[in-house]
This record gives sequence, structure tokens and C-alpha cells, in this order.
Amino acid sequence: MRGPYFEADWRREALRTNLWLVPVAETVVVVVLFVITYTVDRSAYDGVVTLPPWVLSGTADVARVLLATVAAAIITVVGIVFSITIVALTLASTQFGPRMLRNFVRDPGTQLALGTFVASFCYAMVALVSVGGGPHGDFVPHLSITVTLVLTLFDVAVLIYFLNHIATMIQLPVVIAGIATTLVNEVTAMERYSEFGFGAARGPSHEELLNNLAESGAEIRTPRSGYLQVIRHDILVKIATAADAVVQLPHRPGHFMVAGQVIARVWPPEAADAVAERLALGHVAGAYRTLPQDVSFGFDQLVEIALRALSPAVNDTFTGMTCVDWIADCLCRIAPIWHPHRVRRDAEGNIRVIAFQPDFVRLVERTFDTIRQAAVGMPAIMIRQLDAVAKVIEQVPDRASRTALIRQAEAIQRSNLASVADASDRADVTQRFEAVMALVGPAATVRA
Repeated sequence: MRGPYFEADWRREALRTNLWLVPVAETVVVVVLFVITYTVDRSAYDGVVTLPPWVLSGTADVARVLLATVAAAIITVVGIVFSITIVALTLASTQFGPRMLRNFVRDPGTQLALGTFVASFCYAMVALVSVGGGPHGDFVPHLSITVTLVLTLFDVAVLIYFLNHIATMIQLPVVIAGIATTLVNEVTAMERYSEFGFGAARGPSHEELLNNLAESGAEIRTPRSGYLQVIRHDILVKIATAADAVVQLPHRPGHFMVAGQVIARVWPPEAADAVAERLALGHVAGAYRTLPQDVSFGFDQLVEIALRALSPAVNDTFTGMTCVDWIADCLCRIAPIWHPHRVRRDAEGNIRVIAFQPDFVRLVERTFDTIRQAAVGMPAIMIRQLDAVAKVIEQVPDRASRTALIRQAEAIQRSNLASVADASDRADVTQRFEAVMALVGPAATVRA
């Protein structure tokens, strides 16, 4: 039985978030390419084959000068590209927040450019080393030199692409849109594979098992500190099934775990030792949060950019409005498909894992509360948030989610009446508030 997408996705995330994997892979490819061209050059040197007329020719001294010049030029460009990358990362950390750095490090365009230049430099160097004497005079790898020049021309194209890419990538609207798109894609992927671990219901009910866990469940504590990054539900189901136990996870991915903190509860308690021995296989903890399974992290990134923009030091209202727009887009697209599953069953239908999952109401509170608190006295942000509430209400069918959105609208209106000094500005916000309330009817007012 195949597990959810994130069992492999967290590994892919770890491999993507570095600047060495792609350069190493491209270097291996060009080394293999050099082995091929060197073999052909050796065959041509021995008279076994004849190289086509488009292959460059020349003496060994000319070859050495050409290859050394190309290698020096490429390594200079590599230094420039690395410098530009570091500047972009510094700018991202300052303007967008330190949690945005991972988005830039994992950018495939940057990794491709760095890898291409490093690989080309390595090819030029090994080609330079291959020039030397032989039984038939100096050996000159004519085909390898030709390939070096082709790679150099390709490097020029990659450099132009990289400069355009980095200039586009650091633009704030592009960063915000990219975060929102990635967030929605992750949620869609989670829902696509959410059918894992759900058999026909058998055994004790969810409520009965929670009571048993609370009364007599054995606690398992984490041996190390760090953010809970991913939970491998398929492995946990197998562990619990083998021990004929139920595992409750009181924390979700994204929560920070302190060494010694309860990471799971097991019932019956005599199965705790068997589960604890293998529990490390069922979760991954690290020094930072990741987006797979941690939907709140995607929203937190958008909220963080908005808070920085609304701070007195920056005072960038339009960036804050852009963040609110994309948060509304994410909530609208997630609302119809976000159905978090807390219960995982084995093949027999027995409940084996009870996980903690944030519901849609919590996502609404997480995205609106902090921005609303930072936007005190800012009617433009209040109006944009009320517009966002109206858009999301139109996409939300259930009463609980609508109630949470109505509470947000009422909180914004209270902040408007208490903090906006100009009467006309208060009237503008009030008009938007009344438009929101008209969507749900006059009986929708919620008591604070």
C-alpha cells in the first residue's frame, strides 16, 4: 500500500534545499561526457577514426592557452554568480524574513546556473590536463576542445538567463505569488493521497479511544529538540498494528518539540515499549519548518511578509495589501478541498493513529488575526481584509467556517471604530463591513 505523497516529498525537499546537489550532478555528467570525447580523440590520434571537418584543430600550445583562458573566464563568472546569489539571499533575509531563505536556496534556476558554470569549468580543466605528449607527437583533444567552446557559448546563454531570473525572482509580488502557489499545490497533493489508511470502520470509536488514552495511555517523550517536520502515517499505522495499539499524536508538523516533551500517547499502555522503539521511524524533526504536511507554514510566510511591510520601519501598505490578496486566494482555493483527517485506520478498519490537524477555522484565524492587529488605524488594510473575507465566504459552504469569517469581519469593524480617526475613512470601512454581512444575512452577527 502506497503511503501519502509526503513520505517521499520530505526527502525531495531536503535534497532540493541546498546549493551543492545540482552542481555535483552536472559535474558528474560532464565528466562522463569528457570520457566519451576523450575516447574519440584518442581513437582519432591513433588513426582509428577521422574527426569531422567542423572540429577545431591546432597545436598543443594553442590548445593549452585556449583551455586555460576558458577555465579562468568561467571560474571568474562562477565567483560573480555566487556573489550575486549571496546578495540575493541577504536581500531576501532582510526584506522578506529569514524563513524566505529556503525558498531562494531551493530555486531550480539558481541551482542550474551554478551547476552549469561549475561543470563547464571542470570540463575545461580535465581537457587541459589531457593535453600532452604521445608516441605520435603531442596529443591534442580536438573534439574535447570543440565541446569546451560549445559549453562556453551555452554558459553565456545561462548567464543571461540567470541575470534575468534573479532580477525577477527578488521582486516582492513574484515571491508572494510563488509562496501562495506552492502552498495550494501542497494542499492539493495532500488531499489527493488522503485516502491512505481508511478501511471500513471497526473496533472502538474515536471518542472511546480518546477517553482510554486520556485515562490510561502511556506517554512517549521525544529524545531531541526541534521542529516536527513530517509524520509518516503509513509507518505509524504499521507500527501500531504490529503492537495492536492506538497511537495519539498531540502535535502536528510545524510544532516545536522540546527534548522530553510528550510526542505520542499509546493505548494499551503495555504496548508503549514496542511502539517507542520504532517511533523514530515514524516522524522527522529538524531545525526548521518545512511546507510538506505543515500547511500553516505557508500561510505564516505570507503573514510574515505582510507584518514586515506594515511595520513602522517599512510602512509599505501596498505590499501588505498584496499579501492579503494572495492569502484570500489561498483560502478560496483551499476551502472546497481542505478536509483534514485525524483518524488513520489499518486494513481491518481499526483506528491505529489519531493525529492532530488544523482545521479551516484555525487557518482563518492564523492568517487574519495577526495582520488585523498590525493594521490598527490603517483603513486601506482593513478594507482589503474585508474584501478578502467576502471572497472567502462565497467559497465556504459550512456554517463553522462562515462563523469564523464573520468573527474576523466584526473584529475588523471594532478595530475600525476604535482606531481610525477620520470619519470618512471609518465610513468606508463600515460600508465594506456591511457588504460582508449582507452576504450572510442579518441574522449572522456573532457575539464576541
